[in-house]
Amino acid sequence: MKEQSYHEDREEIKELLRQYQNLKGGRSHSFIEEDDFDRIIDYYDDKDNLGEALQAAEVGLEQFPYSSALMIRKADILLATRHYEEALSILEIAELYDTSNIDLYILKTDTYLALDQQQKAVDLLEAALQRFESEERLELLFQLTDVYDDYEEFEKVFDCLKLILEQEPNNEEALYKICFWTDFTGRNEESIRLHQAIIEEYPYNEIAWFNLAAAYQGLKLYEKAIDAYQYAIVIEEKFDYAYRNMGDAYLRLRKYKEAIEALEKVLELARPEDVIYEAIGHCYHRMGNYALARQNYKKATHLNPDDAKLHYKVAVTYMLEKQWQSAIRHIEVAMRINRNAAELNLAMGECLLMLERSKEAIQYFGNAVSSRPKNAACWQALIRCLIQADMLEDAAEQCLVAMDKTINKPIFIFYYSASLFLLGRQKEALLQLEKGMEKAPKLMKKFMEILPSVLQNPSVVDVIARYKKGK
Repeated sequence: MKEQSYHEDREEIKELLRQYQNLKGGRSHSFIEEDDFDRIIDYYDDKDNLGEALQAAEVGLEQFPYSSALMIRKADILLATRHYEEALSILEIAELYDTSNIDLYILKTDTYLALDQQQKAVDLLEAALQRFESEERLELLFQLTDVYDDYEEFEKVFDCLKLILEQEPNNEEALYKICFWTDFTGRNEESIRLHQAIIEEYPYNEIAWFNLAAAYQGLKLYEKAIDAYQYAIVIEEKFDYAYRNMGDAYLRLRKYKEAIEALEKVLELARPEDVIYEAIGHCYHRMGNYALARQNYKKATHLNPDDAKLHYKVAVTYMLEKQWQSAIRHIEVAMRINRNAAELNLAMGECLLMLERSKEAIQYFGNAVSSRPKNAACWQALIRCLIQADMLEDAAEQCLVAMDKTINKPIFIFYYSASLFLLGRQKEALLQLEKGMEKAPKLMKKFMEILPSVLQNPSVVDVIARYKKGK
């Protein structure tokens, strides 16, 4: 039956086009109805022959000069061919004959936007909202959200979507969109109230449960978010985004085992992504299972081999297991992608230092300092390495530079004192130690890490005792 109907339609349009060609050629033809011109325009439009479609609209208007429907079709084609001013003129004439056609307002809006007249588009749609109800009003509200988005009135985008859902709570397009705009505008409390009302009326709407959960998550109410995601999953067990967000919520609560279960479910339901494997690796890392952390980080690198951070994370798991050579191999891969990254140079320096290759380590710590000259951790690593390499004059000099670059961080006063003690300049060293104790006494332990034998020095013990007594 469908084939027969298709054949009949095809023959009918064929005959209609023949009569249309006769009309254009001034030959004898049957009368062509107004609706038939609409079909002829559709035919050429579907064939992407906009020139013929425009001509059909013009011929139709010669036959039916007061047809607002044909005027709107002509304006639509003019808009598609970027004749914006002409399209607007036609639409304004059409409006004189018929104000009830919603396409008139949508096309006029598109024309105003094309002419960079956003405020006119807003004014038109806001006025049109008073004329229409039900589905047509929803269509105008969606159009208005696009205008506000283009106009960067993002709060009003949220307002429009809220109005749509108040009229039609199960509107999927609005539900999907409002989740993004809730996060973007930070209007989580309103979103919670809105979706609670929707759920009260439609308790099996999984998207509403998801949006409710996402709003709780936006407020860092992770337990409530997880409960809402659980409802969404009960309704739609293959809701991979709910599992994904739930995994993140568990991770924030440091419930790493539960986070892994949720994220592994994402891998079952959706195409594997590097960010999911990375998150699972992070959970195992936090749990102290470095082998499984590494396994997942490596899976992430297979999916995204150009992300230096992922190779670095693999290296860190080796470093935590004191497998320095294996760590170096992965740091080298990461450095081929981003050679100047401070954390990579610090990690490479640390591995080389542990392998007693101090001179090479100094080079990488120096690179880290050059990359981030105001970062105290980079300077600390370099100075510790210089002291360990017995390059004490250099260490003392770098302490002074570090103080200048980091705006007198107290840690470098202690490091400077330690360098001076090791150089045998006890009097200067004691003065610096007193200065450090005055500024940040808790950093004394960092001083003792570099110079563990310091408590055998009576003068140092005296400085510490005098400081404590003074306090």
